[in-house]
This record gives sequence, C-alpha cells and structure tokens, in this order.
Amino acid sequence: MAKAKGSAGKPAKRRSKRKPRGALAAICALLVTSGLLRVAIGAGEALAREEGDAPKPAAAHVSEPPVSADPNGEIRLVAEADFQPLLDALNAREARVRKSESALDVRMQALAVAETEIERKMTALAVAESSLRKTLTLASTAAEDDIEKLTNVYANMKPKQAAALFEEMDPEFAAGFLARMRPDAAAAIMAGMTPQSAYLVSVILAGRNANVPKN
Repeated sequence: MAKAKGSAGKPAKRRSKRKPRGALAAICALLVTSGLLRVAIGAGEALAREEGDAPKPAAAHVSEPPVSADPNGEIRLVAEADFQPLLDALNAREARVRKSESALDVRMQALAVAETEIERKMTALAVAESSLRKTLTLASTAAEDDIEKLTNVYANMKPKQAAALFEEMDPEFAAGFLARMRPDAAAAIMAGMTPQSAYLVSVILAGRNANVPKN
C-alpha cells in the first residue's frame, strides 16, 4: 500500500512541475503574439504612410481654361475663344512677313539681273568708246593730212591762180590755209587778192595770233 501511495504521489509531483511550464509557454506565446501584432500594426502604419506619401494616380486630364485677373481684382477663367483673336492676328502678321520676304527676294533677283545687264552694257559701251576714239583719231589724222596736202597744193600754185581761188573762199577758210603756208607763199597769194579780201583775211589772222598766249 505504501508503495502504491508512493507511486501515486510521484505522478502528482510531476504534474505540479508541468503546470508552471505550461503557464510560461502561454505567457511566451502571448508575448510573441503581442510582438507580432505590434510588428503587423507598425508595418501597416508604415505602409499607410508610404501610400499617403506616394503620388496619387493622375486622374483623367481635363483641360481647364487658364485663369486671368480681372481689372477689378476678380479672377475669371479664360476660354480658348478669348485667345483666338490674338492667334488670328499673329497668323496674319506671319503671313504678311512671309509675303514681304517673298517680294524682297523677287526684288533682289531683279536687281541682280539688272546689275548684270548694266555691267554688260558698260563693258560694251567701253568697247564702243575705245573704237570711237580710234576712229576719231584716224579721222583727225586723215583730215590733218588732207589739209596739209591741200595747203601744199595751194602754196605750189602760181600766186595769181591761187589768189583767184582764195577770193572765192570764205575768209575764215582762206585764213586757215594761209596760216599754214610759208610766209613768202602766203604773201604772194594775198598780193594777188583784192584789197578788201586781203584786209578781211589779215584781220582774221591777227585775231588768231592775238588769242595765242604770250608766255
């Protein structure tokens, strides 16, 4: 019986030892659960804060008319129609500028063509002027040669025959030939002329000599 009591008493002691262990496990479980709950709550709050800080998805863009200040200090909305006159004016101005630029380009091209034509004509004019100068030089030389030859012919004629011809000449013309002759030949011809004709020729010759510079 004593053994039986003893054996019965031993399990009782074992159960008493197991009770504190079960309570401790329960307390640990509660603490773990509490910690997990706190971690979960903290994570939820952090996630909520992150979601709050994150940019919200943009809603469908709705074009709102711009805002302008009223002269009285009030703020009013400006519709696109209010900008239309300004846009039309800018477009019209741009069209005018393009038209002016196009007209300017046409004028510049016309000026370039005119300048080229003027240069061509100036070159042709210079060539013609050079040719004319050569012609005038040749004509002047030829005329001078002809006059010189004719003067020699008159000087070599008999004085009476030459005087008869000089009587029929214009006094200016006759004086020109006599001025080119040798003094003796001219004197012989003038001696055969009438006194009136000889006087007129003498006056013309004296006038020519008077115009000659003294110095």
